[in-house]
Amino acid sequence: MTTQIENTTSGLQYLPFEGRIAELDARIAELREEMAQGHDHGGEIRRLQQMLAEELGRLYAHLTPWQVVQVARHPQRPLFRDYLNLMVKNGRELHGDRCFGDDPAIVTALGQIGRDKVLVVGQEKGRDVKEKIAVNFGCPNPEGYRKALAKMKLAEKFGLPIVTFIDTPGAYPGIGAEERGQAQAIAMNLREMPRLRVPIICIVIGEGGSGGALGIGVGDRLAILQYAYYSVISPEGCAGILWRDGSQADKAAESLRLTAPELKALGLVDAVIPESLGGAHRNVHDTIYNVEQYITRTLRDLKRTRIENLLENRFRRLRAIGGAEQRVLPARYAKPRLPDRVSAEAQLRRAASEPAPDVPAVSPFGPDDPAAET
Repeated sequence: MTTQIENTTSGLQYLPFEGRIAELDARIAELREEMAQGHDHGGEIRRLQQMLAEELGRLYAHLTPWQVVQVARHPQRPLFRDYLNLMVKNGRELHGDRCFGDDPAIVTALGQIGRDKVLVVGQEKGRDVKEKIAVNFGCPNPEGYRKALAKMKLAEKFGLPIVTFIDTPGAYPGIGAEERGQAQAIAMNLREMPRLRVPIICIVIGEGGSGGALGIGVGDRLAILQYAYYSVISPEGCAGILWRDGSQADKAAESLRLTAPELKALGLVDAVIPESLGGAHRNVHDTIYNVEQYITRTLRDLKRTRIENLLENRFRRLRAIGGAEQRVLPARYAKPRLPDRVSAEAQLRRAASEPAPDVPAVSPFGPDDPAAET
């Protein structure tokens, strides 16, 4: 498990590959403390800040897929409720699925973004331990997906656009969730969302894992933050299946093509929303402002399109998922090589190279059957 370094002065937590960044931040904090005592370190601080900006730009311009996953999971990254509080005006939450209960892992609210009245639907991961446990660490139950669909149909009734914020490692896999119809709830959303006669915008703000993300991810536009990821499975889950070893998550992340530029090249997302230098956790307000600007621009364009065209295009987008493999990508995105113990091709080659065993001929008749002699 990776460890994080915490700056005791600023409270900022650093990822394992940010050692140099942590050193520069710590030195700047020390000089600022000395300046508060009357020492003049203004020039040195400006020089270090310039070095810090250059180092952040260099580091974050060449993140590996696994490092992108780590940034997307940063404990100080803005969560859905941060967007709800800082971007949505006059927000009013709506609760309950009218069937079982209210799942706090999916939050629905009426509000206003810019000049547009909208319904926002988002997956909440929780900030502290108590909140994380309450929301299953961002893994929704089936009542959460049913609540989301019920509120989306309410928005359709009043002609309100829908904006969904995706941030989940996947749907909750507990026994209770399965007993209450987890797969059926997600499938219903996949069936009904393409039919809603209002514009729908979906944005991946952190983790976009598996069907848990797709359950509120069908829309007219799908955008992703610069250091978020969107994947059919988590890297750890993929490594556990392919290599029987969860520690191979970095290799799995490389093969899953889950980063924003790769998804854009595959045609699976429509836009990549830029984050602040060093990730959204370093400047929450600028990142949320970029998301708000994308929403207002996109809603303006979608409102100019006939609803019948929106529905047709939305359905085609959903059906086209999986056909992106036909696109030509650089060689580094080649399919991963499976170990021989789980590769069907390797086992077939081995079987073809081995001589066939000598099997004695067996008569279809029993040894005492008179027909065997004839």
